Amino acid sequence: MTTVLSKGQNAPLPAGEIAISVDVAAPVDLSALLVTPDMRVRSDADFVFYNQPTGAGVTLAPATGRQTLRITPAAVPAEIHAVRAVITLDDASSSFGRTPPPIARVFDAAGTELFSFTIPDLSSETVVVAVEVYRRDTGWKVRSIGQGYAGGFADLVRDHGVSVDDAPAAAAPAAPAPAPPVPPAPSVPPAQFTPPPAPPQAQPAPPQQPAEISLSKNKRVNLAKGQKVTLRKDGGVALTQVRMGLGWDPVKQRGFFGGGSQSIDLDASVLMYSRGSLAETVFFGHLRSRDNSIVHSGDNLTGAGEGDDEVIRVNLQAIPPQIDNLAFIVTSYRGQTFEAIDNAFCRLVDDTTGAELARFTLQGGMPFTGVLMAVMSRSGGDWKMRAVGDGFKAKTPRAAEKYLGRYLE
Repeated sequence: MTTVLSKGQNAPLPAGEIAISVDVAAPVDLSALLVTPDMRVRSDADFVFYNQPTGAGVTLAPATGRQTLRITPAAVPAEIHAVRAVITLDDASSSFGRTPPPIARVFDAAGTELFSFTIPDLSSETVVVAVEVYRRDTGWKVRSIGQGYAGGFADLVRDHGVSVDDAPAAAAPAAPAPAPPVPPAPSVPPAQFTPPPAPPQAQPAPPQQPAEISLSKNKRVNLAKGQKVTLRKDGGVALTQVRMGLGWDPVKQRGFFGGGSQSIDLDASVLMYSRGSLAETVFFGHLRSRDNSIVHSGDNLTGAGEGDDEVIRVNLQAIPPQIDNLAFIVTSYRGQTFEAIDNAFCRLVDDTTGAELARFTLQGGMPFTGVLMAVMSRSGGDWKMRAVGDGFKAKTPRAAEKYLGRYLE
């Protein structure tokens, strides 16, 4: 007989293998987090999902059309306290509030259903920790969790102790603990990459930058790398309300979030500088600047869909006078490089009229986890925007900061 669990309830489990599945009236991915007693994962190996279906004592397998997590407690490492079952909507633009409540089910080794848990009170969440199987003395128990995350995968992994500043050691040259770089090549930091000292896209050095051009309301300007435009409309009228739309397309390979494409959680951010010092960062974790001059649209977890994936609105007139540079970056939160991105672009839109004024598109992938797309800088009474497109090794705005100083004006 199945025992129905309420939220937060726990119960002992029999010895042997345990299986967990979920019933959801929408396409989802089932995954697992292996966490230590402080509810943190040790490394990427503690994520079990579609593209990494096997972990220590945990396997993700389809069964009669239903994804199932199979847990062998005896094979789970001693330092792992719990295995948390996570369900993620394929459609990141939807939410669990639009579907009937998901039901998590727990089975024993013989396939007998032991427990069910109908997850209540979901609204804007796209990711939910459904249940967990955890150690208790010499045995194991199950606990119903039902914890949802409206910020999606980024919020989930942050809540489980992912160190977003960790850099993989594999591709680094032998130089130990490099200081913030000032290399001759404009886009390759020292501990990053081992090819010859030319930028990955063989772009010309900064002195060869294209000449500055003018915006036109009747024709979009396609910017080349290094090209600069003054943010004035036809007739010399200064732009006041603009938005920077940033977008990317996932590669055509099924991944954690399904949908036929690998899920790449890229994040658009803008770093606000004053005389070379970082004053504030607007990103998915801080969507509005303190003075309300810059507003972020929120986190897009997959890049799926047409048009802009994330939008940053800028009221140029309201930016405090001490702010002289805005650096627009895109970073890969989970560490996939831009080699996995079909394309990435930024576009400048007059937010008053909706007219697209300028666009800069990156051609080809780069072996970096972050890209500086563009810089807006004050020039007298005007603002100018320069297309950059240089890569660096950072997965968060905080980690990117040390690479951006040389691009400020």
